[in-house]
Amino acid sequence: MTAGAHEKHRCSFVVLYRWRLHEGMEEDFVAAWSEVTRHLRDTAGSLGSRLHRGSDGLWYGYAQWPNGAARRRAFAGAAELPARRRMRTAIAESLPEIVLEPVADFLLVARQSPA
Repeated sequence: MTAGAHEKHRCSFVVLYRWRLHEGMEEDFVAAWSEVTRHLRDTAGSLGSRLHRGSDGLWYGYAQWPNGAARRRAFAGAAELPARRRMRTAIAESLPEIVLEPVADFLLVARQSPA
């Protein structure tokens, strides 16, 4: 397999999320999103995710999964996490999810220093 082919297939299922948050709720949202993300990564097969604040005022998150079925199973089990309720409280508007098809992947994984 060539390097390009390997990079093309490193992740197989990606979902992009977009939200407008209630003013003043940003820190609560980040904390709750982080808790949900860790739970899904550590117990439900998520390949991780990232959260971004856009210059357009929207918040963007994207998550990587082995496949759509793994994501559906994980979300069914995480539906009642208190952190998910805190996220919903902070969201003023939730835009439709977008499923992305990875076609080339050159993203480097950042190493985090121990806390």
